[in-house]
Amino acid sequence: MKALVIKSTGSWYTVEAKGGLLYECRIKGRFRLDNIKSTNPIVVGDFVEIKKEEDSWMIIKLFERKNQIVRKSVNLSKQTHIIASNIDQAFLIVTLAFPETTTGFIDRFLVSANAFGVEVILLFNKNDLYESNTLSKQDKIVNIYEKIGYECYLISALNDDLNNIQKKLQGKNTLISGHSGVGKSTLINKLLKSNKIPTQEISLTHKQGQHTTTFSELYRIDFGTTIIDTPGIKGFGLVDLDENKIDKYFPEFLLYKKECKFHNCIHKNEPNCNIKKKIKEDEIAESRYKNYLTMLEEDEENYRQNNY
Repeated sequence: MKALVIKSTGSWYTVEAKGGLLYECRIKGRFRLDNIKSTNPIVVGDFVEIKKEEDSWMIIKLFERKNQIVRKSVNLSKQTHIIASNIDQAFLIVTLAFPETTTGFIDRFLVSANAFGVEVILLFNKNDLYESNTLSKQDKIVNIYEKIGYECYLISALNDDLNNIQKKLQGKNTLISGHSGVGKSTLINKLLKSNKIPTQEISLTHKQGQHTTTFSELYRIDFGTTIIDTPGIKGFGLVDLDENKIDKYFPEFLLYKKECKFHNCIHKNEPNCNIKKKIKEDEIAESRYKNYLTMLEEDEENYRQNNY
């Protein structure tokens, strides 16, 4: 029987079959071998086949995914952690304070999503809490991402009616992601018109959010419109990206790289690099380039560790 995974707690999975019937399932041990590189072989958004064996429902097959968002695992024995699969778009919630979302985190998320064919919309939250200097900084960051084609919305999840966000959700399966404390739970409760998900105050000691969502879950807003809530992400390490291809996930680099002297230019030490020229001309944001170089260095370090 085919079913959709709508909740994952790590060892148990809630799946929804035809007619809205729900089943609590475990996975066959072989999945752990087949997907040994990943900490989580089955994720919310997956379509699976389930079968009753003795007194338990088991997931016996994973159907092919159309996409996924993946980050480097914090579990040293594994390589990847899959956040969600089969999504139409992702909302990355960004805050400029309490906690701060850096452009490094934003760019890593965008690169990973781009690599797997997932559209990202940036939601800049907590606008009602910022002072003028923070709002000015936010305007500059928003301009960077709007200039290269990303949709950006400035919101207060707590106080806005969010009608414009509701329209972007219609008929789609949307992943909601970001650091702990950026307002994911508040946003989702507003969208669901309920208080299903608990919220917590920001830790004043560390100026960071505290985990309120401890597992991933899919919620239905109406027919054909779903959202996936996931635990807050502290860091976003990239996986399985070739240093010669990272630049293809930067839209503004693609626009200008044809004018580089070398066709295989990675915009680091090569002469007559058009990307570096465009940075000096303020056509490409310096923050984006610096984050790109950091990704290159991480990729080179991984290569050395895995080959020597």
